[in-house]
Amino acid sequence: MSAKIRQIPLDQLVPHPGHPNRMSRATFEKLVRNVEHTGQYEPLVVRPCPGRRGFFQIINGHHRCEALRTLGYKTAEAVVWRVNEEQTDLLLATLNRLGGRDTLDKKLALLQRLSVAVALRKLAQLLPQTRGQLERLVHAKGPGQGPARKGRAFATPIVFFADEAQERLVAQALAQAAVGLPEGLTRAARRTAALARLARTFLDQREPPAAVDDATRESAVTPVS
Repeated sequence: MSAKIRQIPLDQLVPHPGHPNRMSRATFEKLVRNVEHTGQYEPLVVRPCPGRRGFFQIINGHHRCEALRTLGYKTAEAVVWRVNEEQTDLLLATLNRLGGRDTLDKKLALLQRLSVAVALRKLAQLLPQTRGQLERLVHAKGPGQGPARKGRAFATPIVFFADEAQERLVAQALAQAAVGLPEGLTRAARRTAALARLARTFLDQREPPAAVDDATRESAVTPVS
């Protein structure tokens, strides 16, 4: 594989028909604004397009390519990897999904530095988080910095994959578990609280019975004369 970055005309780039990654309209618009604001983007990963001489098939960067088209770019920076079908499928399955997790202190410090230089309203147009989420994160305290203000705790995202039937079942259970929750919670907060209720109920049902002392156990098994 070559790491050399090339400028490839956008009209010579074609999407891979099997790429599974999808992006919401709101997130795509943030991507466009981010590229427009910084003038920078991660180079695309492509390979020579099978059966189309002179064209390149996108492996990673489908949305970046569309963002560049939206902004009127004529070329895109890309690296060309010469990979076969099996290798391409493996890359399609991993490049948009493998990743680490943010270190809390560094994440908060990064967002706090950004909030000094850029208004939160503007940051919300460029980053994945909403303005409300950014406000909570900017004012949150990391470990060792004392307790965060109520409602400012850092939330850890949890991702589940479900089929349609499972998704309907979970949605019904969450709706029932959310009954009686305090007013004023965001939709995400209500779903989180409802899920925690379901988990607590399940655990309570599965907890073993309280231990009994020897005397009680003996009396329980001693036949009555």
